[in-house]
Amino acid sequence: MKPVFRFTTCRLVGALISAALLTSAPVVQAQAKKELKIAHSAQGDVSSEHHIVAWIFKNYLAENSDTLSARIYPTSSLGDERAVFEAMQLGAGASCSIAGTAILNNFSKRVGVIDLPFIWKGYDHMNRALDGKVGTAIAADLEKAGFKVLAWTTNWGSRNVVTAKKAINGPDDLKGLKIRTIQSPVYVETINSMGANATPMSFGEVYTAMQTGVLDGFEHGSAVVVSNKFYEVAKNVAITNHFLGPAVFVCSMNEWNQLSEDQKQVAMDAARLAADINRSLAPIREQQAFDFLRDKGMTITKVDTAGFQEKATTLQDKIAADIGATDLLAEIRAVQ
Repeated sequence: MKPVFRFTTCRLVGALISAALLTSAPVVQAQAKKELKIAHSAQGDVSSEHHIVAWIFKNYLAENSDTLSARIYPTSSLGDERAVFEAMQLGAGASCSIAGTAILNNFSKRVGVIDLPFIWKGYDHMNRALDGKVGTAIAADLEKAGFKVLAWTTNWGSRNVVTAKKAINGPDDLKGLKIRTIQSPVYVETINSMGANATPMSFGEVYTAMQTGVLDGFEHGSAVVVSNKFYEVAKNVAITNHFLGPAVFVCSMNEWNQLSEDQKQVAMDAARLAADINRSLAPIREQQAFDFLRDKGMTITKVDTAGFQEKATTLQDKIAADIGATDLLAEIRAVQ
């Protein structure tokens, strides 16, 4: 059964897009268009924070460009995230990708500063930093790695620990559990510091690994648990809020440089509209997802994270120094 809130969101997004398009340029005559391939790892419906960004982007181009169109490739259909980004660096495969920023640590180390544990006070803090000096600096670093940032988006909800069998009621319950995380040194070190055994794995393999017992659990946001039906193979969510990870819409610099100035502008406008809607829905969708998971019979517990947060400050300083991002960490902490 699909969650009811998908349909409410569809109507809301439809209204927001319609309002935006009414103020945009008139629709032009259909011509042959250059197609941008938009990849992401989530399910191909609007219960996903990544897919809704791609969907809005695609529809905006359809209404506002006579030379650009977009086709969406969800559920890692062009390969796992790292493979997609590696191909983009070479100007192959996807034109653009929407993903959590953690995977980009592998291509530009300083990106890791925005994925540090317990670094964000909430959505507003994160968005202000990424719309300011921090986001500008990291976007410049990513350009050197071959990626053009079109917009900073957000995951719908903090990342929590989801387990197949064992309920997590306190920090000690995490000890020794094999918990899947992103293939990023920041994420691996954080999960290990919480007492679990971090197990990097491609996102597309998580469902089967949970089903077969290869994993004891994984860490992700509540909306992702809903959109990927992980409630079918997991029974518990421990609210740890250890990461509030941003996401990003990036394109291959190789592909970006082939666009005209008009094409670049309409693509940027489309991505920014998609990001605005994605951000506005984040707290709503996070709560709706928790409500849905409770209805599905999942046990949701709140874990005392005071000890984790104490360790996190030292870990933040250490990792920021290791990746040459001490200046960005200071900037994030200074953002009000």
